[in-house]
Amino acid sequence: MTRFASPIFITSIFLICLASGCKTEKKRDQTAENGNKSPLPNIVYILADDLGYGDLSIYGQKKFSTPNIDRMAAQGMLFTQHYAGNTVCAPSRSALMTGMHTGHTFVRGNKEVMPEGQYPIPESTYTLAEMLKKAGYVTGAFGKWGLGYPGSEGDPNAQGFDTFYGYNCQRLGHHYYPHHLWSNQDSLVLEENANFKKGVYGPELIHEKTLEFIDTNKSRPFFLYVPSIIPHAELAAPEHIIEKYRGKYDPEKAYQGVDDEPDFTKGRYGSQKEPHASFAAMIEILDVQVGEIMNKLEALGIADNTIVFFTSDNGPHEEAGADPEYFNSNGPLRGFKRDLYEGGIRVPMIAKWPGQIAPGSITDQVSAFWDVFPTVAEIAGVEDMPTIVDGISFLPTLLGNSKNQEDHEYLYWEFHEKGGRQAVRMGDWKGVKYGVLENPDTPMELYDLSKDIAEENNIAAEQPEIVGQLEEIFKSARTPSEVFAFGQDTYLEEK
Repeated sequence: MTRFASPIFITSIFLICLASGCKTEKKRDQTAENGNKSPLPNIVYILADDLGYGDLSIYGQKKFSTPNIDRMAAQGMLFTQHYAGNTVCAPSRSALMTGMHTGHTFVRGNKEVMPEGQYPIPESTYTLAEMLKKAGYVTGAFGKWGLGYPGSEGDPNAQGFDTFYGYNCQRLGHHYYPHHLWSNQDSLVLEENANFKKGVYGPELIHEKTLEFIDTNKSRPFFLYVPSIIPHAELAAPEHIIEKYRGKYDPEKAYQGVDDEPDFTKGRYGSQKEPHASFAAMIEILDVQVGEIMNKLEALGIADNTIVFFTSDNGPHEEAGADPEYFNSNGPLRGFKRDLYEGGIRVPMIAKWPGQIAPGSITDQVSAFWDVFPTVAEIAGVEDMPTIVDGISFLPTLLGNSKNQEDHEYLYWEFHEKGGRQAVRMGDWKGVKYGVLENPDTPMELYDLSKDIAEENNIAAEQPEIVGQLEEIFKSARTPSEVFAFGQDTYLEEK
C-alpha cells in the first residue's frame, strides 16, 4: 500500500508527540464487560461538516492552525486514506449509521421534506446507535441529523439515540443563529434569535449539551455522536472570534445572501462581508470544542477508557462565500464537495485511544465510513452483526496489528445530482464516471492513485483490462432503490 504522507509531514507529528509528552503504552486486552476483565470503552465520534482534507494544520493547512486536533493526532493515529460515505451530507451519514455504501444504504441522496427535515431512513434500519444501545451503551447525538424529519421513523430517537439535541434538518442547519433547536421531541424556540437577531450561537448551545452528556454518563458506557455543523455554510461566528482574524486574509470578497426575508428561515444563506476571516474563526471554534471534549474526558478520569474519532462528512464546500482554493482546503486533491474525485470524498480522520492506539502513529490503510460500524461493533464486543454490511473492521489497524487487517476488494460511491456520478476504488486504481444519468455508458476516467493523487492523468485508454474490471463493479455494486432511483433504476420513479 502506498503512503502519501511526506517525510516532513511524518516528522511534524513526531515532534508534536514529543512536545505533548506522548508515550507508547501496552496494547488493549480485547475483552468486553460481560464477565471479562475490562469494561466497555466509551465511544466518541466527532463529525465535522464539509471540512476538507487540507483544512487541519496536521494535514498541511498553512493559513491557520488547529492545535487541539493536532494534539489528538499526536496522541493517536492519523489516517491518510480514509473516505466519507458520500460527497454530500445525508447519504454520507446514512453510510456511517448503517455500515453500507451508497449502493446499498437506504438514503443515497439529499431528499428534502417540507417544512423541516429530510426523507427518513426506515424503521427497519439497524443503526450504529441501535447496535450499541442493545450492547449496553447509553447513546446521545448532538449536532445535525439529516436522516428523518421530526417525529418520523428516521428521527434520531427512533433510531437508537436516547438523547438528541440540535438540528434535525440539515437545510435549517445552514443557520448558526437558528430560530429553534430540537431537544428530543421538543422544539425549543430561541427567542434571542427572533426577528433575525443573533443572540445565541447554535454550536455553542449544542456544545454545552454535549459536555453535559459526558458529565451525566461518566459512570456508564456511552456512545457520543457529535455531528457538528461547522464549517458548513453559512459562514458565521461570534464577533469576538472573527476579530482575531480580521485583516489577516485579504482581499476579502463579500458574499451577499438573504438576511431579513422569509426565505432566510427556510435554509438560504446569510450575508458575510468577511468570508475568509469567518471561516478561520469557525475552524477555531471547532478545534476548541474538540479540545474541550478531550479535556472533559481527562478531567473525569475516563479518557483511558474512551476511544475518540474525528473526521468530516465530505470535502470542502464552495457555498455562501466559502473559498476553498484560497485556503487550499482540499490539499493535494482534486475536486470539492459534490465531486467524486478525491477532494470530494477523501477526508481527514484521527483516532485516539490511550493505551491501545500508539501515539503519533500514521496509517495508509484504505478505509471508509461504512467500516466504522463493524469496527465499533468489535470494540464493543458485539457479535450479532447485520448480515448486510459493506464495512470491514479496521480495529487491527488501530491496535497496530496491520498483518491481521483485511482489505477491501473495492470501495463504491454514487451521487445523484450534477447529472449523476459514480466512483470505484480498487487497490490504487480509481474509476470515475460523470453524467451517467444522461448516458449510463459514459466513458470511464481511470487514475492510478499511487502515482497520481491529484487525478490529473486519465489513463483509461492505456489500461483496458482494469477498465473492464471496474465496469463490472459499477454494474454489480448497487441494488435498485425505489426512493433514490439512479441510472437503470429510473423507471421505478414512474410507477
